[in-house]
Amino acid sequence: MEPKITLVLGGAASGKSAFAENLVFQSGKPRHYWATSQVFDAEMAEKVRLHLAQRGADWTTVEEPQDAAAALVGIDAGDILLMDCATMWLTNHLLAENDLTAATDQLMAAFAACSAEIIVVSNETGMGIVPENALARRFREAQGRLNITLAARADRVVQVVAGLPNVLKGSL
Repeated sequence: MEPKITLVLGGAASGKSAFAENLVFQSGKPRHYWATSQVFDAEMAEKVRLHLAQRGADWTTVEEPQDAAAALVGIDAGDILLMDCATMWLTNHLLAENDLTAATDQLMAAFAACSAEIIVVSNETGMGIVPENALARRFREAQGRLNITLAARADRVVQVVAGLPNVLKGSL
């Protein structure tokens, strides 16, 4: 039985997004991409352009920085969704000073209501030093809580390090 939710964790530039995209390609299902980033500068615009070109034209891309329910509209049971990434989604909520517990509850409810297979990319931020400023510490704690929640709900959890997958829950 294929997993309903797969969580792909890793550090920055670990290969987690490429690994997750490969899972989507291998599925053979109609592909949806939930982009959670917001473009504020030329560097980010170029990164988005490169990602779109890399994925190709046969993806349906939804750019939605916060609203999970809106991002999942029109996704059918036979489809597959890649959310890239939960870290940026969380950052958007944190910087907007939204209630992070309520936002996470809404995300989990949207995932539960979605009948498609879902792959979520998220950063592992708790393996480094304790940040020196309050906002960074708050973010790191919130990211850890979000990852714990996602991992608990996921059928499969894969940690990617140096492009190599390590299955933590479920199987490939």
